[in-house]
Amino acid sequence: MESFEGNIELREIQRLEGHTDRVWSLAWNPATGHAGIPLSFASCSGDKTVRIWEQNLTSGLWNCKAVLEETHTRTVRSCAWSPSGKLLATASFDATTAIWENVGGDFDCVSTLEGHENEVKGVSWNASGSLLATCGRDKSVWIWEVQPGNEFECVSVLQGHTQDVKMVQWHPTVDILFSCSYDNNVKVWADEGDSDDWQCVQTLGEPNNGHTSTVWALSFNARGDKMVTCSDDLTLKVWETDNTVMQSGDGFAPWRHVCSLSGYHDRTIFSVHWSREGIIASGAADDAIRLFVESNENSADGSRYKLLLKKEKAHDMDVNSVQWSPGEKRLLASASDDGTIKVWELVSPSQC
Repeated sequence: MESFEGNIELREIQRLEGHTDRVWSLAWNPATGHAGIPLSFASCSGDKTVRIWEQNLTSGLWNCKAVLEETHTRTVRSCAWSPSGKLLATASFDATTAIWENVGGDFDCVSTLEGHENEVKGVSWNASGSLLATCGRDKSVWIWEVQPGNEFECVSVLQGHTQDVKMVQWHPTVDILFSCSYDNNVKVWADEGDSDDWQCVQTLGEPNNGHTSTVWALSFNARGDKMVTCSDDLTLKVWETDNTVMQSGDGFAPWRHVCSLSGYHDRTIFSVHWSREGIIASGAADDAIRLFVESNENSADGSRYKLLLKKEKAHDMDVNSVQWSPGEKRLLASASDDGTIKVWELVSPSQC
């Protein structure tokens, strides 16, 4: 991993306006940012719309290229791109998940997934794009199999959480699913056979170094052997597993708690994202963004992670989502209750 020494700054590139209500979530299109393809990302909002933003290759500035509307009838809470960047899934408080097909920058709603009893809070594609997971206030997690012709079949409904499920996230390389909940737990789900018999194989919670309040989000490092979770208990927790066992397919390797990062935010931590090069970004209700990196030296609290940067008043209100870009530059996008999105670049002072 690259060493991050000396002063480093999070420079605001652009403030994007257009949503007329809070912006809940962001998702970068993984198929952009290389081979001359301009970076793009989606944002979703309480205004019932999704916006697609694209960077101009000449000016470097961002423009809204599309507004996806008149499909959801309530808040759009979460959005996620398929690995190919051809499909965008959007989860809404109207109890549906919409699937949009991207054809040359034009977006059509090609499928609507129904089944959750009420608000759908999260959506995630697996690494191959063959499975989609959704979760909601009804305490359930649904797994959908992608069929030909943009059809989706529900293959499993997972019951195990005792409260609202805030987020689902597939592991980056193997088909293991993780869910975060208002019940303070993270659950790990795996298919125990070839019959879509999905089971909870581990629960990360108290009394085993788990969170003591709502778990809002999680993210994996590039190798997939470490995970970071964030919570209403004002901590970030780092977990690790034996990746060789997972990759070999010889069974499930349990996750174990590595350390807890506390004292860095003073209100609920809503979002966390681990960059390819090892920088953890967190966004919280204290309007701030924090960046952390792994350190060779244990800090005072015994963790192997150190604070790299503090960005106070990153937004005028709660920071709901922070997401690193897939491109070569160290770009971070953040979304807020203030209705705006900001694009930041992590630079050394010499680049400013």
